[in-house]
Amino acid sequence: MQAKTPSDSRTILTDMVLPSETNHLNHLFGGELLARMDRAGSIAARRHSSNITVTASVNHVAFNKSVPLGSIVTVDAKVSRAFKTSMEIYIDVWIEEHSTGARTKANEAIYTFVAVDEDGKPTAVPELKPETDLEKERFAGALRRKQLSLVLAGKMKADDATELRALFIE
Repeated sequence: MQAKTPSDSRTILTDMVLPSETNHLNHLFGGELLARMDRAGSIAARRHSSNITVTASVNHVAFNKSVPLGSIVTVDAKVSRAFKTSMEIYIDVWIEEHSTGARTKANEAIYTFVAVDEDGKPTAVPELKPETDLEKERFAGALRRKQLSLVLAGKMKADDATELRALFIE
């Protein structure tokens, strides 16, 4: 299986915020944004793995800036790290000011997807080769995030979380 780069999986979804997608403050519902991020993440995971993918977890979501009615929203997703059968997808959300065209980062999220075969059984995914400094930073952080999740779930002993321990122990 040939290694892939984050740009091989990059998925960009752009859409406008419509009235039926907003709350009483005329901002995009958080759940609507989560669904958009899930779709973009799923496509990125599928592009990387060349398989059916399923959402395993939403590891992190930051709703830093509300998304007003009428905004142009761009969801930009790509694989940040590939493990044996799972992939971490880092998702950035941008809003475009309709009068100036200026883009502002509004939100971000980290999802985990698992590649499965036609019987729904996890299947191996290609290795990921990060290229840019940001991709390398996200790649390194993904292992720490995975170890933290495993420790918190009781599936890994804290002493075995070598990447996490390195942050705290010299």
